[in-house]
Amino acid sequence: MFDFVRQHNRLFQFILLLLILPSFAFVGMQGYTSMMGGANAGVASVDGRKITQLEWDNAQREQAQRIRSQNPTVDAKLLDTPEMKHQALEGLVTERTLQAAATHQHFTPSVEAVNARFWNDPQFAFLRNPDGTVNKGLLAAQGMTPSMFMERLRQDYGLRQVSAPVETSAVAGAAAPKLAFDALLQQREVQLQRFDLKDFAAKTNPGDAELEAFYKDPVNAARFQLPESAQIQYLVLDIEALKKDVKFTDEDLQNYYKENASRYGVPEERRASHILIKVDRKASAEERAKAKAKAEDILAQVRKNPADFAAQAKKNSQDEGSAANGGDLDFFSRGAMVKEFDAAVYAMKQGEISNLVETDFGYHIIQLTGVRGGEKKPFEAVRAEVEAEVRKQLAQKKYAEVAEQFGNLVYEQSDSLQPAADKLKLQIQTATVLRQPQPGAAGPLASAKLLDAVFGTDALRNKRNTEAVETGANQLVSARVAQYNPARVPPLADVKDKVREQLVKKLAGEQARKAGETRLAALKANPADVAGLDAAVSASRAKPQGLSRTQLEAVLGADASKLPAVVGVPADDGGYVVVRINQLQPRDAAVIDDKRAAQQYAGAWARAEAQAYLAALKSQYKAVIKVATPASAASAP
Repeated sequence: MFDFVRQHNRLFQFILLLLILPSFAFVGMQGYTSMMGGANAGVASVDGRKITQLEWDNAQREQAQRIRSQNPTVDAKLLDTPEMKHQALEGLVTERTLQAAATHQHFTPSVEAVNARFWNDPQFAFLRNPDGTVNKGLLAAQGMTPSMFMERLRQDYGLRQVSAPVETSAVAGAAAPKLAFDALLQQREVQLQRFDLKDFAAKTNPGDAELEAFYKDPVNAARFQLPESAQIQYLVLDIEALKKDVKFTDEDLQNYYKENASRYGVPEERRASHILIKVDRKASAEERAKAKAKAEDILAQVRKNPADFAAQAKKNSQDEGSAANGGDLDFFSRGAMVKEFDAAVYAMKQGEISNLVETDFGYHIIQLTGVRGGEKKPFEAVRAEVEAEVRKQLAQKKYAEVAEQFGNLVYEQSDSLQPAADKLKLQIQTATVLRQPQPGAAGPLASAKLLDAVFGTDALRNKRNTEAVETGANQLVSARVAQYNPARVPPLADVKDKVREQLVKKLAGEQARKAGETRLAALKANPADVAGLDAAVSASRAKPQGLSRTQLEAVLGADASKLPAVVGVPADDGGYVVVRINQLQPRDAAVIDDKRAAQQYAGAWARAEAQAYLAALKSQYKAVIKVATPASAASAP
């Protein structure tokens, strides 16, 4: 038999190939499809095009990065809630809806329009280099190339064209803002009588029998139960942990300083005055020639008498913002003005008057009146700053190199964190944690993901390291359980003080409520009996006078058709407050005047119009979210 196999080796190779290939194709393709199925699963659709799980995951990551950049101290667990995840999906659906509308309505801005917006909009000044190029370094930090940024800007411009006309066309009317704010900020003159918990607690002294009965009552058992906990060891791999071990030379610091010299100096600012003769670039040739001739005539006059520049600006400049100040624009940095104006100012010498400078606004005559900044700090003065930045960048690079190694080490040697700690020179830390992040917890111990892993079956029962869990930007953590403490009810002696505190609060609350309700009944029977009531004050949503939101709404919602009126409302801490409403008062004009009220109302109306339009677009383009809405998000107003 073996001789036959040896003599017909090629035949058997062919037979084996026929047997293996179909099974590989079936199992391999099935495995690949299964692996990709989750990432490619549709979680929503707009205009017949699905939004995949992978796209949703990317949107969540971008949302978290954006929030972290705006608020670096934000609690990491707040970024990973079901509500935040759903918010990212809703944002993605909104963006796709606006994209569909922009495509169908042919809102595709030209390259020239996008470029003009970039170079003229002050919000993009920080991305413009003095030589007229885009700051690639800042874009690279956001993971974008200039072409990617301009494409995103083009898309954003198109989306704005969809909704902007609706927002800017909203008309609220003159009477509506007054009626709305009068109702919202109506004042009521009230007199309060508080039945504070502390006043009754001071007179309450339950005995041991009462404490024991309260403690043993099944209704109160959960109050005193100690939650399950775990004493853990954990290992953190992040930029901070790697900083101390990075190596660099003095030459590296010098090179970084030279390459980033602009960061270690005082930015140059220039002060200028100008005279503007307005004319649109699209105006007729005759209009443009007339404006130019007027500007040339003024230029000749200020060239003849430079000291007269401010007077000429007050008399002739058509820039309402600066004319009254003699054309003065104060100090501004490079890139703050439109491209042509900026280039002219930064090419001038102090005291010099420019030739005519043409921009989209018209013709400018510019006088440079001041220069400041531009000095470069010496290396030694900023050495510590340079070293910190170099150390951070090297640590970031090292993190990218060792993150996978960290995950492999804690997984492959799952019975201890020591091998990973020794290999990567990390410090093993200890802590006692509960299943849920505790108030005030920070860093990795505030991560719900990490705690879920700690209290998972593998970590608790098998005493293995958790997998490497991402607990923040550039931060991986693995933990192992040293000791597990299940939930338990402690002996009364161990929690007697807490039991007393809870019982006193309960009894004092009952007494406060009873006394408050008694006083409320007496005041309803005789509203003129004001004994014990505080002096009259004006209460409103802008001035709550110490009332909680619930209490204030009860006071403002009480029937005021017959005054005085009386209401009683429990306090949030268990106390009670009785309120006598004496009279209604108009809103306080100092809180918001009619002009500001009209502006805020118009803004709110515009946003409401935009939301209604967006809802109509979502219906038109059949925007559907296929995953369940979190309960808290669904119940939110």
